[in-house]
Amino acid sequence: MASSTEPCFFAVIPAAGMGSRFAAHAAKQYMPLLSSTVLERSASTLLQLKNLQQLVIAVHPEDQRAATLPLLRDVRVRFVHGGAERADSVLAALEALQNVAAENDWVLVHDAARPCLTEKDLQRLVECLAQDAVGGILAVPAIDTLKKVSKHVIAQTIDRQAIWQAQTPQMFRFGLLLHALRSARKEQLVVTDEASAMEAAGHAVKIVEGARSNIKITYPDDLALAAFYLQQEKIL
Repeated sequence: MASSTEPCFFAVIPAAGMGSRFAAHAAKQYMPLLSSTVLERSASTLLQLKNLQQLVIAVHPEDQRAATLPLLRDVRVRFVHGGAERADSVLAALEALQNVAAENDWVLVHDAARPCLTEKDLQRLVECLAQDAVGGILAVPAIDTLKKVSKHVIAQTIDRQAIWQAQTPQMFRFGLLLHALRSARKEQLVVTDEASAMEAAGHAVKIVEGARSNIKITYPDDLALAAFYLQQEKIL
């Protein structure tokens, strides 16, 4: 356990979805990636974080694969049943941690299909938010010209200088995030990530610039790109 002067960290991976945009026989988190699986790669960097107490992975109720993966036999890893939406799975994981996580502890929520997170980016997130009362997320500034489209016709060109693309992990104080997600559920708000729930609850969410290599596996072609980034990181 961490000493009384050091913060405790907990992590959550929502992995109950099937990935409808990923044309494959298995859920994308279980697709092979180099010598491992996407999910194991996504979890591996989190498990290297100093003072990480537990990693809770929210899986589909019928999932029997996650617990058999070698990396996920780590004693700090536990499983809960997730829900239909991301917010449901994250909330289920947080509620499973209520008896061990303090209000002011940190919880990091990371995508099951984001396997290229580096220790360097994770450490930057932790260091930048160490003294923050709320927390924040990894993100990258938009670089392409952005178009708002209606029925395949451009309606507006958006100023990209104010646009950032959200990544994970998203790191918040445990008590605040738990309350924000419960409030979002009660008010039937659609929240696509944890930052959305925190924003809806009135909290100021910080941005920490991450790496463009921290991609989310969404389409089959993304696997080859992820493998390339992982191999480059190993070389460097």
